[in-house]
Amino acid sequence: MSRAFVFPGQGAQTIGMGKALAEAYPAARAVFDEVDDALGEKLSSLIWEGDQETLTLTRNAQPALMATSLAAIRALEAEGVEITDAAFVAGHSLGEYSALAAAGSLSIADAARLLRTRGAAMQEAVPVGEGAMAALLGLDFDTAQAVAEEAAQGDVCQAANDNDPSQVVVSGHRAAVERAVDIAKEKGAKRAMLLPVSAPFHCALMAPAADVMAQALDEVPIAAPAVPLVANVRAEAVDDPATIRALLVDQVTGSVRWRESVLWMAGQGVSEVWEIGAGKALSGMIRRIDKTLACRAVGTPEDVAAAAESRAV
Repeated sequence: MSRAFVFPGQGAQTIGMGKALAEAYPAARAVFDEVDDALGEKLSSLIWEGDQETLTLTRNAQPALMATSLAAIRALEAEGVEITDAAFVAGHSLGEYSALAAAGSLSIADAARLLRTRGAAMQEAVPVGEGAMAALLGLDFDTAQAVAEEAAQGDVCQAANDNDPSQVVVSGHRAAVERAVDIAKEKGAKRAMLLPVSAPFHCALMAPAADVMAQALDEVPIAAPAVPLVANVRAEAVDDPATIRALLVDQVTGSVRWRESVLWMAGQGVSEVWEIGAGKALSGMIRRIDKTLACRAVGTPEDVAAAAESRAV
């Protein structure tokens, strides 16, 4: 059976995530300690005992979700599951950094610092209130893209996340995104609503953040991953470090081509996908993309034990 390991993005964060893993597996606890040391603060305390609003801040959520995913990977390793048991890794937006750290392309400390920089840069790229994102449900990607183009009217409005056949997220100037919500409803969307996000991610307005990340990534070593990364902006596998570095910059302003990425992996023979870390959002998307793919969420000690046992069968 060919499987892929995938890593969640922003929105999956919850207070307490990863705590049971850290209590059950010393190697998982060590991940949170390493992230705390890299950032010079007790992010683990916020993750386990803080408040949801502070955890949800982009600068906190991004390294926190990566830490939780890597803790799950270390727990799997303790049970005999290796990253090379996957044919591919992939991550949704910030999850791409988790995937690269899991595959040994980035160190955990560097991934944590890069995500802190990325989160801050994305937050600062657009003044609060000037940008927005909206989910358009029940429209295919081509229709949603046409909606975004019609709504732009000289502003920025782009298809930011192609999540699954029935969910596309648009991003850009607030007025344009609000127009997109109205146009989408006229074109038959089941639902179209603004999202509670702090910035318009994955669109041209993030260009200042892309510049920051280009500089930050230039200063960090990137190795070839142990298994290929299915990159967000390419929707196909890459393993060359220079290419990965460039794509991580492009990813800041580019679309997350998740639907296409999942279809590409299925086309390469992947039949099972493990969602590593917090939540089950990606599993839901994957089932809507290709009902033949088996999905497994791995975010608790019980999940880890069940995953390890399933691999041994």
